Amino acid sequence: MSNRKKIIVDLLRHGEPEGGDILRGRVDPILTNLGWEQMQQAAALTSKQAISPLTPKWTHVVSSPLQRCKHFAELVSDRFGYELNESENWLEIDYGDWDGLPIEQWRELAADQFREFRKDMSKLAPPGGEDFISFKDRILAAWKDLAELDNDSHVLVVTHGGVMRVVLPSVLGMPLNRSFPLHIPFACLSRIRLDVVEEGNDKKVSASLLFHNGAEYVTG
Repeated sequence: MSNRKKIIVDLLRHGEPEGGDILRGRVDPILTNLGWEQMQQAAALTSKQAISPLTPKWTHVVSSPLQRCKHFAELVSDRFGYELNESENWLEIDYGDWDGLPIEQWRELAADQFREFRKDMSKLAPPGGEDFISFKDRILAAWKDLAELDNDSHVLVVTHGGVMRVVLPSVLGMPLNRSFPLHIPFACLSRIRLDVVEEGNDKKVSASLLFHNGAEYVTG
């Protein structure tokens, strides 16, 4: 006899952080006022940060431990009365020596690596940081763990743009080093349905993207 489960996963990128146009990996700025507004809109929270009828009925809240993610995740988990699952598995890639650089400077320094990355994913290895293959494996392991949740779970994962550039192309069957056409702005909200079929020791998981960058439409 087979056991079937449906799990809904909402991936939410953090809103605009302080610090301007810099590369953010493990640097840890807080959200700007605009960043808070972006995330409140994505979650359909009212101006008083209260749950509205349009707020998704999440059963679990998971977050990267960095402030730009976890402060909002703490707010949501508190409103729902759930314990926040704070996990380093959902951290952004560690950019090492590049972390915190102005974007224009970083683009110059990283240009050669990214040219090679488009041919071979193993070529992206920030000096003093985390290579892309290790990053990809970490994120996909965290993603796989979500299939262990109970049937009809609806989990909010508050995370980073780079993380979503691993998960979304994996769901869509896109090459991870060719994900540049995906627009993932601040407070981007994407919803994925996991269909899990368990037969004895065998487990099959299929994923379907229900919508992408839907935050601006949540209250519409």
